[in-house]
Amino acid sequence: MTTTTLPILASDRGLSAYMQQIKRFPILEKEEEFMLAKRLVEHDDTDAAHKLVTSHLRLVAKIAMGYRFYGLPVSDLISEGNVGLMRAVKKFDPDRGFRLSTYAMWWIKAAINEHVLNSWSLVKLGTVAAQKKLFFNLRKLKAKLNIYEDGDLSTEAADDIAERLDVSRAEVHSMNRRLSRSDASLNVPVGEDGDLDRIDFLMSDTPDQETVLAEEEERTVGHSLLRKALATLNDRERHIIEQRRLTDEPRTLEDLGVEYGISRERVRQIENRAFEKLQAEVRAAAESLDDQTKEPMSLLTSPS
Repeated sequence: MTTTTLPILASDRGLSAYMQQIKRFPILEKEEEFMLAKRLVEHDDTDAAHKLVTSHLRLVAKIAMGYRFYGLPVSDLISEGNVGLMRAVKKFDPDRGFRLSTYAMWWIKAAINEHVLNSWSLVKLGTVAAQKKLFFNLRKLKAKLNIYEDGDLSTEAADDIAERLDVSRAEVHSMNRRLSRSDASLNVPVGEDGDLDRIDFLMSDTPDQETVLAEEEERTVGHSLLRKALATLNDRERHIIEQRRLTDEPRTLEDLGVEYGISRERVRQIENRAFEKLQAEVRAAAESLDDQTKEPMSLLTSPS
């Protein structure tokens, strides 16, 4: 796949010009996208690949902006996302019936996630699934609890978050302090002449047509895979998973223990075992959809 004519973003100083460049590439209609993808698959058509990539550069920028608060250069986030996009285009099979944006979104997020985890700290971060989940969900959970200040969390708030994400209170406090120290100011000059701030490049919260379509299709695929995976669990496993991880107000381990007449620790064991089963089933189903991303589906995370 040729990349020689793709817009290049060397640093945040060129962000304004880059955003203007990628807006010039039209969003493809479904039929045109299908025909281009077929040309790529059947004839290794690099021109078709180029059109598929450039038509989704705005999607990469949109996703990358969601990671801007980790203190890394937006240009790096976009560049890593573009790498994920190109991998997705290379592996995309149009005969599966999904739009490229749905498939590419998983690869873009995976590429950016990996870059953030590898670059954010001098100490290796996110070596286990629970730590990765804490890293990427702490801000969202704090917002749900109406906590916006950068200071230490209260014991009650830390315990609440620890319970939701299945980590210790100490891990929550540690992660919160590290994230608070690394917040990037939105008033950092990034314009060509230093006359513009990072905030000037924040994209509108109103989702564009491509993002809406991708998210709708991703939810449809995700829910379908999840329903099939849940059917492989027994009644108790399914009920515990639904009450712990698939509801806006998850029940506590103690509460479920009383319901089933078992200990808190036994409920946790059943939940973890059921979660592992779900991950295995969803991963296998996703792989059957033409080697899709190996990252666990976003639906299979602790409640947030």
